[in-house]
Amino acid sequence: MEADSTTTASALLALCRAAGLKLATAESCTGGIIAAALTDIPGSSEVLERGVVTYSNASKSELLGVPSSLITRHGAVSAEVAEAMALGALARAPVDLALAVTGIAGPGGATPTKPVGLVYLAAIRAGEPARVERHVFSGDRHAIRAAAAARGLELLMELVSPP
Repeated sequence: MEADSTTTASALLALCRAAGLKLATAESCTGGIIAAALTDIPGSSEVLERGVVTYSNASKSELLGVPSSLITRHGAVSAEVAEAMALGALARAPVDLALAVTGIAGPGGATPTKPVGLVYLAAIRAGEPARVERHVFSGDRHAIRAAAAARGLELLMELVSPP
């Protein structure tokens, strides 16, 4: 993980710890690197309750309760599925915050309407509406996954930072 992400992960953990908040991650295209960035920091177990990698469509449904009909209708890489993943993580874990990410890191898997680099992030804080973002990150597979992870950590920071 890049230095900026390590700094963001440290700051996120400190804010969550101070506020008594727990979080969960549900990752697809990032394959667990967001949870790994958090667990690289000593004391992360006080904040990170769990992280799941739901790479397949079946795992999104089985582990997070994403309706298979939603995946069929919108595709696994969609705002709707990202939000359902975040909601599922929040509902299935004793946490206050959840982050989900789904996307196409490439080099294959793209379609005319869903290019390589397309990533949807969804973050939610209990009792608040989910925030969903669409990004098209550039670069190779590593760069796309790193950019998605960095933005995911930033998005969580925005949910816990005082206004």
